[in-house]
Amino acid sequence: MEKAPQQNTGDNKKSFSDRIKSTKTTRWIRFGIVTAIFLAWVAWMGSWWLLIFLPLLFDIYITGYIPFTWWKKSKSRTVRTVMSWVDAIVYALIVVYFVFCFVGQNYQIPSGSLEKTLLTGDYLWVNKMVYGPRVPMTPVHFPLVHNKLFGFKSYLDNPSNSYRRLKGLRNVEEGDIVVFNFPAGDTVLSLFEDIRPEYYDMLVEQYGREAIEANPQVFGQKMYRPVDRRQNYVKRAVGLPGQRIKIKNDTIFIDGEARQFPRDVQFVYTVALTRPISDERAKELGINPSDMSDMLLPSAPNHNSWARMIPGATATSYIYMLPLTSSMIESMRTDGSLQGLVKLNDIENDPAFIFPHGAAGTWTRSDFGGPGGLLIPAKGTTVPLNAENWARYQRAIRNYEGHTNSWFDSATGRAYIDGQPADDYTFAMDYYFMMGDNRDRSQDSRFWGFVPEDHIVGSPMIILASFDGERSLFDGKIRWNRILRDANPDK
Repeated sequence: MEKAPQQNTGDNKKSFSDRIKSTKTTRWIRFGIVTAIFLAWVAWMGSWWLLIFLPLLFDIYITGYIPFTWWKKSKSRTVRTVMSWVDAIVYALIVVYFVFCFVGQNYQIPSGSLEKTLLTGDYLWVNKMVYGPRVPMTPVHFPLVHNKLFGFKSYLDNPSNSYRRLKGLRNVEEGDIVVFNFPAGDTVLSLFEDIRPEYYDMLVEQYGREAIEANPQVFGQKMYRPVDRRQNYVKRAVGLPGQRIKIKNDTIFIDGEARQFPRDVQFVYTVALTRPISDERAKELGINPSDMSDMLLPSAPNHNSWARMIPGATATSYIYMLPLTSSMIESMRTDGSLQGLVKLNDIENDPAFIFPHGAAGTWTRSDFGGPGGLLIPAKGTTVPLNAENWARYQRAIRNYEGHTNSWFDSATGRAYIDGQPADDYTFAMDYYFMMGDNRDRSQDSRFWGFVPEDHIVGSPMIILASFDGERSLFDGKIRWNRILRDANPDK
């Protein structure tokens, strides 16, 4: 029987040399630019096996053996239209994936822990190149969301990569505002994951592990999040690897030297005023409407007991509990409304849930670290494994550095690392101490401890946009004066 004639026509009959000769100069230029960027990226990654993808780029731009654009020759207009959209979307997602992984990405401030430096509703551009981007630990993920998409995981647990950071412009410096993955967010409960400050360790302390596991209808399912899929937090780096940090009367001491407060640091005060704060005055001062709810009228039953704690307060004072900066306090003095004030921490300073958890102590938000200060671990630092150090560093040893089969026997005073007796431990990573500028309303390292280097994401560069969620569109919802402002004005 006679064979049917071959159907290969046109480009499919071209030899390699013909394909090279017929390639337009503009495509060679585009190929050269893309190749230069690709080779620079491979050198930055330090993984030369990635060069196996170079022939694919050559085929895409020059030879065209793989028919990526087959749809352009389809006789169906619908196919051409649909596939043109698919092609554009896929291309955009690939570009966004690489930009978000290796250059930077947008980030929204979800809470007021850095007020008034950064405000709730600020949208930031976070520079990942400044400290060096991490090679993605969960490389297969949807690039436009963090860890959930329509209520489901937006990433695959496998394949996964070990922690590795590419070369950056510099290291984290004291005073930097830093975006990082929440260290205590390694284990989460599905019904509490987005609720702050009630993370898993705190819930265990409050209710007990058995109660949590026995009541999934209340707490949800327990899940593990990889490092780069843990919730994003933003705080200020106040302590660096190898330093000793101590807080005394709200002042931070690093290696025994006092540090100045950030320009817009604020503390919670109980204040006595001659008149109530109007909505217009609150807007002028920068007080959020939600903070105005903490007010005692002169007729309130417990008014006098609070008034007695505030020097200068009278029976007719209006008493508020407000987070204030020094400039806000000075403005109240200037307008004559301020009768007196006292820091809330001077009235009540509960050590509950203060780091290190489970260790009997008197550290508080305002007085932290003990007489000698708390040592922040640095890579290569060795500490003796006594009961005190185990309480401080056991989470770093077990959770962050992977020695899960480790414990401290309080009866014998002996620590065990990977099941073996150990007198000391040498850290494999650098760690940081992070705090918010809104000092009394910030869940930070004073509560959950150190931030390991593999959790560092980047540093905010600029504020892209800012929206006040407590105000309407025609009442200052868009904060025009914050657009394109420096996100780290103290540096």
